Amino acid sequence: MVRALYAVEKEARDLSAAERLQLRLEQSTPVLARLHEKILLWKEQLLPKHPMAEAINYALSQWQELNVFCSDGAVAIDNNVSEREMKRVVLNRKNSLFVGNARGGRTAAILASLTSTCRRHEVDPQLYLTQLLINLPGAQIRELSAWLPDQWKRTQAARTATL
Repeated sequence: MVRALYAVEKEARDLSAAERLQLRLEQSTPVLARLHEKILLWKEQLLPKHPMAEAINYALSQWQELNVFCSDGAVAIDNNVSEREMKRVVLNRKNSLFVGNARGGRTAAILASLTSTCRRHEVDPQLYLTQLLINLPGAQIRELSAWLPDQWKRTQAARTATL
């Protein structure tokens, strides 16, 4: 059943949020209903202190949150992207002990955020940061949002298309 849910997500990957929501309502909601029935059936068959019963009780207590992706097409089915980015932060924690001071730590956090955002939007972080550092000193405050990685990528794509 979980594979079926992820198959719907794979099919909906390139759809708009509204189209994705419609597809989820049509295909994922019935799967979730069957899964909920199955979980309730398993719960009846287990002793309350059994580890699987505890896992089932946890899933049932979080059921509304587990189904949020079926009420908003912009919400992902899971938080794997966030988890992967958090893993990078944890792996970098030891290196962060040597940032020197609070200002260095803040700078490291900003750079980590920018490079993570670049990766998420499939932007080369080195190219982006090079362009940012060259052009940012001359940018107007009202132009700063154009230098966010996703906006910068669109601008670069438009420039490439005109060439």
